[in-house]
Amino acid sequence: MTTRRDVLLGAVAASALSRAGSAFAAPSQPSTPVNFPIPPGACDCHTHIHADPARFPWFDGRVYTPELASPEEMKALHQALQMQRVVIVTPSVYGTDNSATLFGMKARGKDARGVAVIGPGNSDAELDAMEQAGIRGVRVNLATGGVNDPEEAKRRFNAAVDRVKDRGWHVQVYTNASMIPLIKQSFVASPVPVVFDHFGGVQAAAGLQQPGFPELVELVKSGKAYVKISGAYRAATVGPEYSDVVPFARALIAANPDRIIWGSDWPHPDSVTPPGRKPSDVTPLLRIDDGKLLNQLAVWEPDPVVRKRILVDNPAQLYKF
Repeated sequence: MTTRRDVLLGAVAASALSRAGSAFAAPSQPSTPVNFPIPPGACDCHTHIHADPARFPWFDGRVYTPELASPEEMKALHQALQMQRVVIVTPSVYGTDNSATLFGMKARGKDARGVAVIGPGNSDAELDAMEQAGIRGVRVNLATGGVNDPEEAKRRFNAAVDRVKDRGWHVQVYTNASMIPLIKQSFVASPVPVVFDHFGGVQAAAGLQQPGFPELVELVKSGKAYVKISGAYRAATVGPEYSDVVPFARALIAANPDRIIWGSDWPHPDSVTPPGRKPSDVTPLLRIDDGKLLNQLAVWEPDPVVRKRILVDNPAQLYKF
């Protein structure tokens, strides 16, 4: 008898076969089993869909081009990780076109929420439709485009706040940690929740007192900001356990466990185009073992009650599941 798992794995295999002869390879799937209990309703709060560019064209102004990652492959990932829910974030390669994210959300159904990227060209009617589909926030990506001017960062952040403050959405910020103290007052004054990607952009090698991390901890402690303890490999210098990230994760959780959420960052795009190549050339996805990555959460937080807040309760509140 054909099982649901057979159908799922068949879809993944078909997706991989569809890449044959192309420049794209399949994204990584977990090779390490999860080694701690995952509560029902757990949510992976940071993923991306890289859909067929024939249907969902890349943004002409992108700084890299990733390999593809389909909703079927994401579903297989979360079956292995025992994640019921997902948040799909529009990556920079689509500019302000959120069609691929909405496509991925629709495939996942009621267990999906999304974070969009918007600009002046996105009408209020378009935002209304996105809200109906499950979008719950907008992302301000300062890091990928190399925005280091605090005035420009403030302008972008405040413009996003103005667009979403009457919708009950949040503003998600991807930045280098050193930017946080420069525009901290904008975060403090924000009338909407602020969510920082990927440990707030810290680099483990720079230590707990690096510019931005004490301020990030303060924002979390006060309840003004959420932090995604996601993409640990982006902060770490050692792997695959990312042991140098442990003090950062523990400091953030200790500051306020009600403001911490977890994300895989699947399919792990490498946003740096190698020297000598063009942004339109395909840059391979990073090969990350998401089972081993998720298992670090039990190292960062041994208490299952607190882990449930991180995996279930906090995402349910922030994304309105």
